[in-house]
Amino acid sequence: MAIDMNKPILIVDDYRTMLRIIGGLLSKLGFTHIDEATDGTDAFAKLKSKHYGFVISDWNMEPMSGFELLKKVRADEHLKNLPFIMVTAEAKSENVVAARKAGVNNYIIKPFSGEVLKAKLKTVIGDF
Repeated sequence: MAIDMNKPILIVDDYRTMLRIIGGLLSKLGFTHIDEATDGTDAFAKLKSKHYGFVISDWNMEPMSGFELLKKVRADEHLKNLPFIMVTAEAKSENVVAARKAGVNNYIIKPFSGEVLKAKLKTVIGDF
């Protein structure tokens, strides 16, 4: 099942540069509607107000981290099945395990290329 490339995508990161990089990579992959949030609180509000195709979120943010956002998304009846990819600069195995237990669909370690992002997305949403 291919995803609708016009469906809104939400990227979450507290660094504007990372939002631009990830947004640019998604645009190059053909996604046309990319929304941004700078922390988990902002992201959760957006997720409650619009239907997104998937979320790509950084782990480390304040006041609500990407991990806390993931747990809130999985606990919400309307969002619990939303594809969620976690991005982090930390390759700690305990973080990967915690994210898996919390229901993350995939995990990307920074820095990453467009090819890595595409491969991770394919495992989560299928061919596009």
